[in-house]
Amino acid sequence: MGTDKRISFRKSVSGLTVSSLVALDNFSILSRRGLLVDASSTGFKLRVHREDLIPKALRDHLTLDALLGERVLLKIAEMNLEIDGTVARTKLVGKGIYELGIDFSEDAPEYWRECLLDLLPEAGELGDI
Repeated sequence: MGTDKRISFRKSVSGLTVSSLVALDNFSILSRRGLLVDASSTGFKLRVHREDLIPKALRDHLTLDALLGERVLLKIAEMNLEIDGTVARTKLVGKGIYELGIDFSEDAPEYWRECLLDLLPEAGELGDI
C-alpha cells in the first residue's frame, strides 16, 4: 500500500493558503496557516513555518514527528474547502520551515480526490504568493 502513494501523479500547486490546520482528535489548532506546495490523488504536501505553529511543544522541537498519524482538518482559504486526512510524513526543510505529507482520509472516494486534483491551480496559475 505504501508504494501506491509514492507513484501517484504529483501536481505542483501555488497560491493556495491553508488558513488553519486542526487536530481532529482534540480539536486543537496546530497551525495558523500553511501553504500547499503539491498535491496528488492521495494527499497534499503542506509547508508550515515554525512561527505559525500554535502548540509550544511543536515550536520548541526541530521535528514535527509527534504529528505522525495525527488526524487533521485543513481549510484551503481560496476554495473555502475543508479536507481531512492523516499526517503521514514530516520533514524540516530548513530555516524554521517544515513540510507535512497529509494523506486523504480513507473515506474520500477516489473519483472525488481526482476531481479535486484537476480543480487545483497549477504553480503560477494564480500568481506566486
